Amino acid sequence: MKKSRLLSLFLSLVLMTGLLTTFASASSGSAILDEMDVNAKAAVLVDPNTNEILYEKNAHEKMYPASITKVMTCLLTLEAVDEGKLTLDQVVTASSSIHTGIGEGASTADIKEGEEIRVIDLLYAALIPSANEACNVMAEAVAGDVASFVDLMNQRAAELGMTNTHFANTHGYHDDNHYTSAYDVFLMCQEAMKHETFRTIVTTKSYDMPATNIHPEVRTVHSTNALISNWNVTGYLYSYATGIKTGHTNESGYCLAAAATKEDRSLISVVMGCEREPGTSGSKGRTDFSETIRLFEWGFNNFSTQTILDATKRDIPEIEVTLGKGTNYVTLEPQGEISALLPNDISTEDFKYDYTLNANSVEAPVEKGQVLGTITASFNGKEYGSLPLVASIGVEVDTLMYNLDRIQKFFSQLWVKILLVILLVVILFFIVRRLIFGGRRGSRRGGYSYSGGSRYSGRRRRR
Repeated sequence: MKKSRLLSLFLSLVLMTGLLTTFASASSGSAILDEMDVNAKAAVLVDPNTNEILYEKNAHEKMYPASITKVMTCLLTLEAVDEGKLTLDQVVTASSSIHTGIGEGASTADIKEGEEIRVIDLLYAALIPSANEACNVMAEAVAGDVASFVDLMNQRAAELGMTNTHFANTHGYHDDNHYTSAYDVFLMCQEAMKHETFRTIVTTKSYDMPATNIHPEVRTVHSTNALISNWNVTGYLYSYATGIKTGHTNESGYCLAAAATKEDRSLISVVMGCEREPGTSGSKGRTDFSETIRLFEWGFNNFSTQTILDATKRDIPEIEVTLGKGTNYVTLEPQGEISALLPNDISTEDFKYDYTLNANSVEAPVEKGQVLGTITASFNGKEYGSLPLVASIGVEVDTLMYNLDRIQKFFSQLWVKILLVILLVVILFFIVRRLIFGGRRGSRRGGYSYSGGSRYSGRRRRR
């Protein structure tokens, strides 16, 4: 009995181990994808021109954004400039609300209450040295007060599809109710990078803020992004980097939203919740920068745009054509093109193509380019798109066959069949009636003639 129980337990463990191995070895179909893992709590790498996700890790999980929040603040300010509500050279005055939501140790550009400063300088102050107070000044300039501006931030986030985001302040100083996700940060940065002024600022290593009524001398501020500048952190310069924004609090860890362009390709990377490598200090061990560079190089070196489906696709089922002149079928071809950024170890030959025809056959005439179905391309369970299937040639109708078919179809209709049956019954009725009643009339005429003959012959002549 004990041996049986031990054997059952052993078999159960073997089965469980097999199941765990199966789940653990679930493959994407690409060794390039399967072997990549970023040292961050959440990450995403996206082509901003096509929205194709090359890599994601907990991309929709709740994370604290820290100073990456400033991207949204600057985006709303630039949109207010585009709408004519502000100008970049407009001078605004910092109010007593300048330090709203900001605690000790926050990054600053030393902007003071009552200081008169241009909007463009506030943008540089927020994005280059990550000045928290600059965000509150911009908020009042755009919306009148900080609270109203935060409402606008959440409204704009919803418009951009940032479904896992809620802002509680303008700058990202920690608040438990201030959160986002790696993918939402991408959406925000993608929109901000559409603005030329934003792109110029986030690629700037240092900036001279002009003298103001409070600061009589020029203030030079430096970028916190080590991919761009060696001022704060050294050893991570990346020649293809084009921005964007750093962030760090104790709760958020090290975060970095970055953009890079190599040759004709652009990528946006977001890493969140990074930790410094154990035992390091100073510039060493900053995984937010090192992992971002690794992610960019992986994306640039291991992916290429491939044409998945176009009109050259063969092996597509034919469709039967009825009443056609010279042919009884037509070949189909995809209309349009589907392309995607794919790992280099995936070939279009590995894709699965599913066909859906509108009908099993089509009646002539058929026009060239007429839509007769749909073809869908997928790989490893992921659909990459669908295209219409169209007739590759035109097919004329055979007039004789068409007319015969119309006659046949006419007489095959139920109401016509019923009418023919009724007509046949009526005809049969009259035929039978004629046969029956016509014979009786003939008999009566014959009897009458005979009777009259008898009466006539029975008469006597007078003399």
